[in-house]
Amino acid sequence: MTTQEIANRYTQLANQSKWEDILDELHADNAVCREPEHVSQRGLPVLTEGKEAIKAKGAKNRTMIEAIHSQFVSEPIVAGNFFTVALKRDVTFKDRPRVQLEEIGLFQVMNGRIFLEEIYY
Repeated sequence: MTTQEIANRYTQLANQSKWEDILDELHADNAVCREPEHVSQRGLPVLTEGKEAIKAKGAKNRTMIEAIHSQFVSEPIVAGNFFTVALKRDVTFKDRPRVQLEEIGLFQVMNGRIFLEEIYY
């Protein structure tokens, strides 16, 4: 798949909250996920290596969520072998008040798969 095709498919699946499908279908087995330093305060790693480890981290993160009230994923912007999307969520975490989250996801595609994802929030 081209970067544009991967970006379009990512957006399609993300808008359906099919996060594991995204990993299974679009990520390389040796993909890397990098998040901001402050995720360590929630017990999550800043750097996660490997598709299976990224899946496990996502599953752990989802256990902290009580409810997702709404979600929006922007159309992707593609440049070379990179694409980016904006993600917005209205979420209630367990034992915490409801919050509005805004993130930017930057993805690098290599050999027809997402190799690197960096999440900024």
